[in-house]
Amino acid sequence: MTRASALIGIIGYDDVNALDVTGPAEVFANAADLAEAGQAGSPHHRPYRVVLIGVAAGAFTSESGITFTPAYSLAAGDVPDLDTLIIAGGKGLREPTTNGAVARWLVDNAHRFRRVASVCTGIYGLAASGLMDGRRVTTHWRHAADLARKFPALRVCDDALFLKDGPFYTAAGVTAGIDLALSLVEEDHGPALSLATARELVVFVKRPGGQAQFSEPLRFQSRAADRFADLSAWMLGNLDRDLSVEELATRVNLSPRQFRRRFTAALGRPPADYVADLRLGEACRRLVQPGVSVETLATAIGFRSADAFRRAFRQRYGVSPSQYQAHFSPAGAG
Repeated sequence: MTRASALIGIIGYDDVNALDVTGPAEVFANAADLAEAGQAGSPHHRPYRVVLIGVAAGAFTSESGITFTPAYSLAAGDVPDLDTLIIAGGKGLREPTTNGAVARWLVDNAHRFRRVASVCTGIYGLAASGLMDGRRVTTHWRHAADLARKFPALRVCDDALFLKDGPFYTAAGVTAGIDLALSLVEEDHGPALSLATARELVVFVKRPGGQAQFSEPLRFQSRAADRFADLSAWMLGNLDRDLSVEELATRVNLSPRQFRRRFTAALGRPPADYVADLRLGEACRRLVQPGVSVETLATAIGFRSADAFRRAFRQRYGVSPSQYQAHFSPAGAG
């Protein structure tokens, strides 16, 4: 007997962000293709089917001018039972009529779905329903303060890529919707299919939820003082060197105590955590390149041993470096 595919519904409307719709849709569609083909250790079964849902009847147009034709609409009342509902973000959802229509429909229908997610400012529709009161949520950093002000019952985290609270998931801006969708694939079918899907989409790194919305070098360059301006680039080029607080402090002519205090104030985290993120991020980049061994890589990016590298990598990404390499590199996929 053929197993039924889990139905993934994505809500869109006039002035939606197109990538909030297409990013998650492509993740689930590609995961379904890979699983159906028996790749990434998956059975020959198509686990997902994606459908587009409009708020009003008929086609809708995104902020960027792309027109979508949905299969169902809230106005028609024909939305089927879904496994997962995703509410895409966009300035159209912050318009009262659209926002009210989505919120009222969610109050009446959210119980029909196993899980409900929002991408970027899609949280505005979900928040207006009251279903998220008291829950932790995230959104695009630029809208976090406004969201918290308009919906004080929410526990807004302004810096996470995505968050889960019960059956509800919220993601930060645009490409974070891809991160969230990959995480949902992993939740359903394990890391092998999720990593294979990320590779298929040429997503550079599958980032974990709770990770900051900004990359570490970008965050550093945006917030650091002038004397720190070149430090991040130097660190990336010298990951195999001693990057202790003492050494880094010497480079910027500060005492270790001053350096630690100023660095933590600028980044909101201690130097050791930042260094670990740089090393593990570089590990992901190099593991997808041909001919890279875990032992050689560990030394090249500054870990004291291959075992220490393996432990740190597994703790961060949930898989070993070898598993990541097997499912994400061109050679591994072959």
